[in-house]
Amino acid sequence: MRSSNGFWTGVVLVVATAALVLFPACGTGQDMEFGGPADVEFAAGLWASMQGYHDWPMASDVYPGASPHGSFLRLYYNIVHVDGAPYHVIVKDNFGGDGATLETVSENPADYLVAVTAMLHREPGYDPDNMDWFWVKYDADGTVSKNDMDTALAGRVAKGMDAGCIACHANAGGGDYYFTND
Repeated sequence: MRSSNGFWTGVVLVVATAALVLFPACGTGQDMEFGGPADVEFAAGLWASMQGYHDWPMASDVYPGASPHGSFLRLYYNIVHVDGAPYHVIVKDNFGGDGATLETVSENPADYLVAVTAMLHREPGYDPDNMDWFWVKYDADGTVSKNDMDTALAGRVAKGMDAGCIACHANAGGGDYYFTND
């Protein structure tokens, strides 16, 4: 008589493998991966709340930047409301392209805007390992950007990886994940 243990072991392995493919964060000890529907929806709400950010009173001048953001950058800070809740947000215009110089970008920023990145301080418990920051990269038109694997760059972007938003900003002095006050 054949044992059914081998059959059930096979079923468990197939189900577990399927779960890891469909839900890669399950069983890894990691928070949900970035770029899921909830992240993209929150990013859309953030973009809507940021409308008019170029007129926010707390803005920097254009200054030289570096990869991955752009040749030149401009920062903005404010408190915005997403889904009725207030959040602190830092927005970064990322400039580049042919002819981009400090002078040309300062005179005609819209001509050189290649992306907009934002880091928003979410509610306590969102990502306590990384001070509860939410990260997003938008194309210049407000569409959430995607990486080479077609994953939306919104949420806990590249959490646990050696490169990306969190890995880079974790190196900011003062342990606050932003460089402007270093």
